[in-house]
This record gives sequence, structure tokens and C-alpha cells, in this order.
Amino acid sequence: MYTKILSIFLLYTFTSVHALDNGLALTPPLGWMSWQRFRCITDCVNYPDDCISDQLFRDTADRMAEDGYLEAGYEYLIIDDCWLANERDSDGRLQPNADRFPNGIKDLADYIHSKGLKFGIYEDIGTNTCAGYPGIDGQYEIDANTFAEWGVDYIKVDGCYEDTAGMEDKYAQFGAYLNQTERPIVYSCSFPAYKGLEANYTAAVELCNLWRNYGDIQDSWDDVKNIANWFATNQGFLNKFSGPGHWNDPDMLIVGDYGLSYDESIAQMTIWTVMAAPLLMSVDLRKIEPEFRDILQNPDALSINQDPLGIPGLLAWNNGNVRIWTKPILPQVDDKDSYAFGIVNYANGGGPHVVEFTLDEFGLDNADGYTIKNVFEPSDPVTVSVTEPIQISVNPSGAALLQVNPVAPSYASSLLRKMKYLPSIY
Repeated sequence: MYTKILSIFLLYTFTSVHALDNGLALTPPLGWMSWQRFRCITDCVNYPDDCISDQLFRDTADRMAEDGYLEAGYEYLIIDDCWLANERDSDGRLQPNADRFPNGIKDLADYIHSKGLKFGIYEDIGTNTCAGYPGIDGQYEIDANTFAEWGVDYIKVDGCYEDTAGMEDKYAQFGAYLNQTERPIVYSCSFPAYKGLEANYTAAVELCNLWRNYGDIQDSWDDVKNIANWFATNQGFLNKFSGPGHWNDPDMLIVGDYGLSYDESIAQMTIWTVMAAPLLMSVDLRKIEPEFRDILQNPDALSINQDPLGIPGLLAWNNGNVRIWTKPILPQVDDKDSYAFGIVNYANGGGPHVVEFTLDEFGLDNADGYTIKNVFEPSDPVTVSVTEPIQISVNPSGAALLQVNPVAPSYASSLLRKMKYLPSIY
């Protein structure tokens, strides 16, 4: 049987912190980002389809708009590193590589906007980006104005080539100039990833809409587990800072790339969904197989991730191989929350593992029971009491994502409960 590592009631023990109030990212951002799949490929002769170029992002915009991603909620198309020229222009402004972006960034942003999408871009708080292109250090005002003029809706600011001491202050300065442009721009910071748990997380909440906490994700199941384990180990500290408008970011979804099987892809989608993580795909949408597209576009998973309560899930059970994340979600029935359960099998061999538990073991106590829907399985919901054993078969390195909703009391049971508290007439 599992070892319960945290009470379910810890889900509600969040510290109140003053948050960035720009009205953006009230649910975790959904979109696409170039880095994990396309890295810093700048050789358009040998890699014409994969190089960081105007054409790649126009093609991706087309796929997002036409293949159901935008309709599903993925609205941000974000260019990561290596879009820049090696030098600023004669006026000291950032400029793209002229060969790979011959029409400039504003023209590309206009095209992306014409598809109904929002446009994101990358920079670095230091003297250079991680790939060695010009950073924004000392150029905060002119760069913020440039991004606003180009029509940027989202900016990821990395932390290479910068001293970690005082890093928060530099992010604050640049954020202030972004706000002065009066353009709504989602601000993704990186200083927690560089400073670890010593970072000023209260400042992150006040300054940023989201922030990278940990290392870059690699295209492997081992790396997905490593990131999930780090967040689970530190959830007691991290989760109190995450919520509407300000999110912990465990990095991109690698669903549909080379490193994850179908079951592992469901597992990453499940963990990221329940953690209330930003869902930023990094995959070639021109070549993705339909089964992976369906994982990314699963409406129930996206609804759980985008739940307006914005409560990040917790790892609530751990027996070594099988781990269960839980997250309170809407709708509520009377005073009873719905929940998402993410059940992940870390075993990498053998056959499926049958997981058995009851809802009351997680503190769920609705007297009329709950309906359970297995999000990635096309089956009808079932209704269970809180003490009825639930059995779920989970494949090795796979997952099951359950949506658990309280059953509304019938008129008769509601009346009986009310009568229980009426004064006796005898």
C-alpha cells in the first residue's frame, strides 16, 4: 500500500502574496515554443525546414491555426533563442538575423496575429543570450519599447551572462519598462532557475507572470521524471507562490518529439496538467502524429489545467513506482470540490500495474459519492462512494488522468439531511 506523504488539506495552505497585476496569465499560458525541438539551428542550407527562420514560424502559425491547436486554447507562438543578429543596428536597437528573417520581426508578428495567435519572443537579462547573441543588459528601455512596437505579447527573459547577485533587481527594472509601454505582455522570468530555492520567490510573484524554476527539459522520459521529482520534493515551498497570474514553470511539453512513447507522453501531459503548469509545446507541428496531437488537444486535460481556481496540484501518494498527484478543480457541489487525480507508473518494465485506492483516503467526503471520468480513455464516467475501492490499470511509464466530480444530492437525501438538524417536535 502507498505511503501517504502529505495531507490533502495542505492543498489549501497557501501564503498570501502580492502579485503582478497586469491582468494576464490568469490561467497557465498555453502555446508553442521553439527551443526544445529546434534549439539553435541556424544552418538553413543543410536544415532548411528546421532552422530558426521566418518560414519556420509562419509554418507553425499555420498549423496552430488550422490543425485545432488555437481552438483548443494554445494561443502563444514563442520564438526562443537565436533569432537575433550578432550586433544591434546603428540606432542601438535589437534586430533579427537578416538572412533568416528578411522581412523583420514586426512583419512576422503581424502574420502570426493575422492567424488569431499571440506572438512571443526571447531575450536575456545579461550581456548576451545563452547562445551568445546580444542581451538586454543596460538597454532595458529601448528594448522594451522595441518589443512593444513589434507587437510582442509574451517575452521569455533568460539569465545567462549575468551575476545572480541582484538578478531580481534587473528583472524588476526591465519589467517596469515593459509596463510603461502599456502593451499587455506576459513576462516570463528565469532568475529562480539560476538561483534555485535561494531566489526571492516573493519578488517573482510581484514581478512576473511565470518563471522557470529548474533546468531545461531534455527529450527523454528520465528528464520528465527528474523534473517532476524535483517539483514534488519542493512542493511545500513552491506551490504557495503559484496561482492565477503567476505560475511555476517546469519547462516545455515534449509530447510528439523523439524521446517519449505514447504512454510517456500521456504521463507528461498528466503531471504538467495537474501541477497547473504552463503548457508550452515544443514539437514540429508539421510532422506530429495524430495520436500525439490528440494528447495535446485533449479537452478534458486542458480544462483541468486551465481551471480558474488555479490551484497547483500536489504529489499526495508515493509508493516508489506509483505516484498520485491531486488538484482541486471546479465545479463545486454545495461545499465539495471536484478533483483531478494524476496516477503515474514509474516502473519501466513488466506489465500494467493495477492501482487501488478509495477517495476517502484523500480526504474526499461527499456523502452522495463522486463520478469518475478517465480523461484519456473513451469510456463513460462511473459513480462511486468514497469508501468503494477504485481500481485503475496503469501501463509502465504511463499514466491515468481522472476527473472526479461530487454527485449532487438528490431531493430526498437533501431533505433528510435538513431534517437531521431540525429541532424535535416531541
